[in-house]
Amino acid sequence: MATNKSIQIPDELLPNDGRFGSGPSLVRGEAVNSLSTVSKNYLGTSHRQSAVKEMVLRLQEGIASLFELPNDWEILLGNGGATLFWDAATFGLIRAKSQHLVFGEFSSKFSQASMNAPHLSTPEIISSEYGSAPSPTPSDVDLYALTQNETSTGVSIPLKRPEGSSTDDAIVAVDATSAAGGMLWDPEEVDCYYFSPQKSFASDGGLWIAACSPAAIDRINEISNSGRWVPAALDLKIALDNSRKNQTYNTPALSTIFLTVHQIEWMNGQGGLKWASSRSDESSTHLYDWAESHQYAKPFVNDTDLRSPVVVTIDLDEGVSADTLVSICRENGILDIGGYRKIGRNQIRVATFPAIEPDDIRALTRSIDYLLESLL
Repeated sequence: MATNKSIQIPDELLPNDGRFGSGPSLVRGEAVNSLSTVSKNYLGTSHRQSAVKEMVLRLQEGIASLFELPNDWEILLGNGGATLFWDAATFGLIRAKSQHLVFGEFSSKFSQASMNAPHLSTPEIISSEYGSAPSPTPSDVDLYALTQNETSTGVSIPLKRPEGSSTDDAIVAVDATSAAGGMLWDPEEVDCYYFSPQKSFASDGGLWIAACSPAAIDRINEISNSGRWVPAALDLKIALDNSRKNQTYNTPALSTIFLTVHQIEWMNGQGGLKWASSRSDESSTHLYDWAESHQYAKPFVNDTDLRSPVVVTIDLDEGVSADTLVSICRENGILDIGGYRKIGRNQIRVATFPAIEPDDIRALTRSIDYLLESLL
């Protein structure tokens, strides 16, 4: 393979927007422009004041509408992203013991947080090789931890409440960080659906959002009333009390909240979650079909039922250096398509979140084809 890194892709082949990162992801220009118009009355405002509380309420109501949640569900918010929420869940959602499905880097992190928590029993961990996914097993645990979409590998799983659990009030918590907003799900199968907004919601990081059923709310209150010591920043009861007032415990990133609201209302205005997920399906289907028919590429996930509609991983032929390809793409304004570093494969990883135009996905494959013809 040639190593010339000065290849110029013709303008007519390039995508209009070359941001394909799996997180942080593309932030729509319309949202940034809208933020600039409200900045004097919004940015720099106390999060206890009406301008911010009204924005939080719009976020909560927009999420409830997008996911078509039952009226008795609540939307909680807190600072720190999904990584902080994993720690918060070890204090405020897991009563004693959890079961975790591990099939990539991010799904492993919650299991490790539970494993290291001294006040919890050793969790059950069911793992599988990268590119595949395990299934939950009915057990005596009080929380089942699922990951709807494993961002590192491009594997997604159906969300289904385990049947036959010996714990009557076991709850199901789902890490939906890269799935929420781009994949369908059924609230009947889930109790806590949590995520960060820097993926399908086309925002910045620094915030976690959790859609909670009455069972999840009961669990938060139960543990809070048990006398368990919980650091204030990780206390889900404090987050619950503040969220009911349309605020967060500590000062949040106001731009993150605004951009999330803008994206939610854009998706709801276009047709809701069905529209958003179909848009991701269109983009990801094109990428998978392209890789299936390509001489030098193939989908990393063999099982078509497990292939993610929002994060597509594609293995490249060993005669093609993914690092070189990614580097040349960056020089041409095509950004962040490198594979996840800890997977260690010769592959690219492309986000197909709703904010990314399907036409730009098609332009991406044309651009890669052009580079492969030049390099090989």
